[in-house]
Amino acid sequence: MGLLEDRATGALAGAAVADALGGAAEGNTTDAIRERYDGFIEGIVPPFIPDWRHARPIAPYHKGDGHVTDDTLMTTALVEVYDTVRDHLDAYAIADHLVPLLIGERRWIPELETETILLHRIFLAEKWLVARLHYGHIDPREAGVGNIVNCGAAMYAAPIGIANAGSPTGAYAEAIDVAGAHQSSYGREAAGVYAACVAEAMRPEATVSSVVEVALSLAKDGTRDAIEAVTSAAASLSDWRTSLAAIRAAVEPFDTVGPHYRAPAKDARIPSRTKSIEELPVALGMLVVAGGNYRETVLGAVNYGRDSDSIAVMGGSIAGALGGRAVVPDEWVTEVSEASRMDITATGPTMAAVAKDVWAKDQARFEQRAKLFGSAGEAA
Repeated sequence: MGLLEDRATGALAGAAVADALGGAAEGNTTDAIRERYDGFIEGIVPPFIPDWRHARPIAPYHKGDGHVTDDTLMTTALVEVYDTVRDHLDAYAIADHLVPLLIGERRWIPELETETILLHRIFLAEKWLVARLHYGHIDPREAGVGNIVNCGAAMYAAPIGIANAGSPTGAYAEAIDVAGAHQSSYGREAAGVYAACVAEAMRPEATVSSVVEVALSLAKDGTRDAIEAVTSAAASLSDWRTSLAAIRAAVEPFDTVGPHYRAPAKDARIPSRTKSIEELPVALGMLVVAGGNYRETVLGAVNYGRDSDSIAVMGGSIAGALGGRAVVPDEWVTEVSEASRMDITATGPTMAAVAKDVWAKDQARFEQRAKLFGSAGEAA
C-alpha cells in the first residue's frame, strides 16, 4: 500500500471505528457514561440503553455493539459520489449525485438492522438535503440556508480533505462550496476547516501542531475563536481522563446547545458570527491532549459524551491520516466491519485513486492555462 492509500485508509477506517465507538455514548454526559459502563469506555460497548428500539421513538437506532452511524454512512456515500465524478465536487454534485443515493439505493443500515434507503436513517438536518434539493428545487449553492446550524455537513467532509491531500486551502474552498447545499454559518465553516485539517494531516511531514496551525489560519469568526480557546487549553493537559471538564469549559462560551445536550437552549443552532459547532474544536483539543495518538484521541472524544460519535469521527480521521492504517487497532477494524456488515477499509483506496485522477486533471488544467498565457505573452 502506497503512502497516499495508507493515509487515506487511516483517515476513513479511523473515522468509521471512532464513529462506532462514539455512537454508544452519544447524547450523554461524562458522568452518565462512567456510571453506565462502570468506568470509562475503552473499546466497543453495548448500547447505553438496552431497550434501544423504544428508548427514543424519534431515533430508534441500535448504537453501540460496533455499529457505525450516519456519519460513516454519509461519508461512504460522498466517497461514492467522488468515485462517480472523478473530479472536484461542488454544491451541484450534492444535488445531482448525493441526493439520489439517499433516496434511490437500498443498503444495509447497521443501526436499523435492515436494508433500506439512507433517507430512513439520516437525521433531520440531513433529510433537509432531500427536502430542499429534490423536492424544493432550491439552488444547491443556497440550499443550506435555513437548516439548523450543526455539524451535519462537517461530519462527512473527510473525503474532501483526501481529494485535496496536501492542499488545505484547496480542501477548505471545496468543502465550503459542497457544504453550501447542506449548511450555513458556522456549520458550513466547520466543514471547510475540518476538510482542511484532513488535507494537512495527509501531508507526509504533517504534525498535530501543523494541523492546528492550518485550522487557525483558515477558520473564521467564532469557529476560529473556539478552536484557539480549546487547543490552547489542551496544550497544558496531558491525559483526557482528567481533562474532559476543562475541554468542555473551554468550548462552552462558543457552543449554542447549552449544558443539556438533549434539551437545547431556545437560541441553539441558529446562524451567528460569534459561535461555533462544538464538535470540531473539541476533536482538535483531544488530538492535542493525546499528542496525535489515535487510540487516545478517539477514547477522549468518546468519553467526552454529548455528540461523541461526530467528535470521535473528526479526531479519529485526523489522527488516522497522520499515522496511517497501522495506528487504527486491527481488532477494532475487524469488529466494526463485521458488526456493521461493511469493509471499512475499502473507501480509503477508492479515495486515493480518485485523488490521483483529480490531481492529473488539475495538472492538465494548469498546463493548459500556462500554455494559453505563455502563447499570449509571446505574441505580445
